[in-house]
Amino acid sequence: MLERLNQIFKIRDLRKSILYVLALIVIFRIAAHIPVPGINLQNLKEFFNSNQILGLINVFSGGSMKNFSIVAMGVSPYITASIIFQLLVMIIPKLEQISKEPGGYQKINQWTRWLTVPLAVLQGYGMITMLRYQSSFKIIENLSVFDLIATLTTITAGTIFLMWIGELISEQHIGNGISLLIFAGIVSSLPGIVQKTLAVFDPAQIINLVIFAAIAVVTIVGVVVINEGTRNVPVSYARHVRGNRMYGGVNTYLPLKVNMAGVIPIIFAISLILFPPMIANFFLHAKTRFLAQASEFVIGVFQNHLVYGILYFVFVFAFTYFYTAVIFHPQQIAENLQKHGGFIPGIRPGKNTEDYLAHVTNRVIFAGALFLGLIAVMPLVIQEFTGGLNLVIGGTSLLIVVSVVIETVKQVESQLTVREYEGL
Repeated sequence: MLERLNQIFKIRDLRKSILYVLALIVIFRIAAHIPVPGINLQNLKEFFNSNQILGLINVFSGGSMKNFSIVAMGVSPYITASIIFQLLVMIIPKLEQISKEPGGYQKINQWTRWLTVPLAVLQGYGMITMLRYQSSFKIIENLSVFDLIATLTTITAGTIFLMWIGELISEQHIGNGISLLIFAGIVSSLPGIVQKTLAVFDPAQIINLVIFAAIAVVTIVGVVVINEGTRNVPVSYARHVRGNRMYGGVNTYLPLKVNMAGVIPIIFAISLILFPPMIANFFLHAKTRFLAQASEFVIGVFQNHLVYGILYFVFVFAFTYFYTAVIFHPQQIAENLQKHGGFIPGIRPGKNTEDYLAHVTNRVIFAGALFLGLIAVMPLVIQEFTGGLNLVIGGTSLLIVVSVVIETVKQVESQLTVREYEGL
């Protein structure tokens, strides 16, 4: 590892990219500590600590929601916009055609940015409204129309600012920018968690802490195993003669990853599970009695641990399949194999190869989706058995952190490999 680190810092371009990414993350963390005026931060922290779903919002915002900073919403509106367009590309043939054209990805990405703005306004207004009506906590008081517009404009601009920073990070090929921002927010909270744990340390909680440490180790090992696990499909290339030379006749394999989607299903699932209670908060104090009761019912359902755990598991499981379908196309792989004279032994080229790859992928992804879902809800189960020890945020955070680290390390390794080939 020391040799690799030394090698990284010897390569000037790679060193500059890493330092540039670190500088952008520092800027994000500085912005996360600039609070919006008119917020009682102490009462806000107590409110977040009392609500499990809001704890997830804080993780999703990179830890900036708890301070109600200028980047309070994080990148969640951008992720929601990305989900919407990825669904639309799969549903609407015209958008699918545009995505396959030269420059089509850039067009859809631009539309995603535009959609982020109204979503950020909508989500920001919902968040402010929810905090205003928490009369028992007195978080926001005496908010005039001008103050509301100023606050909404500030946090919306903060989301667009983070979206821009995330794209700048992604351009350096050191990792996914959006994932790294969430990762930075989670890691920045660790010193505070350790300090709080030591400050209120009780010898009677040693068993709970040991359980937490065991869960952390199991999660780390499990995520690494699943992320690195592959199903190798054998591929052979037929021999062909050109002039006096014979080419081909190579036996190789096609690696199908157990978890092709990485950490994206977790992020998508959190985004979706936060959406209904967020919308319900709009109508919590509606004049129409039916709307107010329906809003209370929705919020109550999502605060129920059993319902929340089931929905979280189902969303993670479903999004693993969904995102795999977005990024992995058996038809294209089958066509490419056929064009280059490749075939899977015992399987006819073309449609049969496509069906075989789809069948194998669905079986392999089942294991990855099941594992991610179980890891996501495991802390909830442990919380019930340990008398309320709150491990939900820790479990989700650990899952995101480990996956992002693996993805980033792989991208850095690929950059090193490219430069080694250039040297040769």
